[in-house]
Amino acid sequence: MAGKTAFETRYGFARNQVLLGNWRQSPFSRWSFQNVGELVPSARVAAVPGSGETPVQDFDGLLDEKVALAGGSETVAAFLTRSDTDGLTIMKGGKIVGDWFAPHMECGARHIIFSISKSLTAILAGILEGEGVFDSQAPVTRYLPEAAGSAYGDASVRHVLDMSVSLDFEEAYLDPESAFARYRRATLWNPGGGTESLAAFILTLQHLAEPHGRTFRYRSPNSDLLGILLERASGQRFAELMREKLWLPLGATSEASVTVDREGTARTAGGISVMPRDLARIGEMMRQGGMANGRRIVPEAWVRDTVSTGGDTEAWQRGTMAFLFPQGRYRNKWYQTGAASGAFCGIGIHGQWLYVNPTAEVVIAKMSSQPEPVDEPLDVDTVAFFEALSRMV
Repeated sequence: MAGKTAFETRYGFARNQVLLGNWRQSPFSRWSFQNVGELVPSARVAAVPGSGETPVQDFDGLLDEKVALAGGSETVAAFLTRSDTDGLTIMKGGKIVGDWFAPHMECGARHIIFSISKSLTAILAGILEGEGVFDSQAPVTRYLPEAAGSAYGDASVRHVLDMSVSLDFEEAYLDPESAFARYRRATLWNPGGGTESLAAFILTLQHLAEPHGRTFRYRSPNSDLLGILLERASGQRFAELMREKLWLPLGATSEASVTVDREGTARTAGGISVMPRDLARIGEMMRQGGMANGRRIVPEAWVRDTVSTGGDTEAWQRGTMAFLFPQGRYRNKWYQTGAASGAFCGIGIHGQWLYVNPTAEVVIAKMSSQPEPVDEPLDVDTVAFFEALSRMV
């Protein structure tokens, strides 16, 4: 019998076992989350030419430290394993102070960030708004007249940005017969796609009885629609826009990518893949009020509104995620935790996090391959873990 290949030794399965129908399932996600472009069509977002980095491996001293979580104390190393962490980068005061990678992930590898893609897309909206190209108070139909017959026909861009569209749609991640499964097929993330485009699907969605703006409803199509609105407003394709307005000015050192549908429409709600360090740089830019490398990338007023002053507390409390941040708010596709530290974050399914603690001057990028799309008890522990880690570094 032939021995295991290097791939099988590293990941515990053969490459040909990873299919479009199982790429988000464990254990295959340990590989596929770093190689989405081999399964789903993707557009490239180039980085700074000739850039490259060496990992900072001074994380070992923290691994045996204990952190207090809901179920009791646990070492940092144990939590990283329990939460299926693939890669972790920590910044303190603007400097990278530690990188940690699971055996199946290398420094410099890209990893899908799922719904943190929403947060990056909103940054582009803020940039274009600062340039006078995009208006967050405008009706959706200003940029997309064909939305008139959908739930978005009487919605504003602000409703889209703050997830307060009254949309008849559920994030049923595990139901193969749901509208969500049809949505995934339209993005080419599931088998059977290619007959309906992402934009066409979004424009079939209808209104609930409740008016827009009243309740925070986490609905991913809002964020794909935002990407389409940005393309209409700017006249640029999303990958080009991201490269020109964000990735190159940020000084990102690794190429990013975003999955696209049959028409080339970017999956801006969840299809972006980046390196952990570059994700941390996004968080640091937000901590610095929109500045990076001595230049302004995002308007300071937009960042302040996003991470501290904006958002509707009552709409958040009416939603289903208030358990995670009881005093929190949601603004421009970023979460305000309501903590005394002023912490804010972007979150993606399967354990993707970008956590920023302004008081401690700490940014943490965590990429994971958790088996379940949503694990609420683990999310609560993860927030406590970040708070503890912020005090330790």
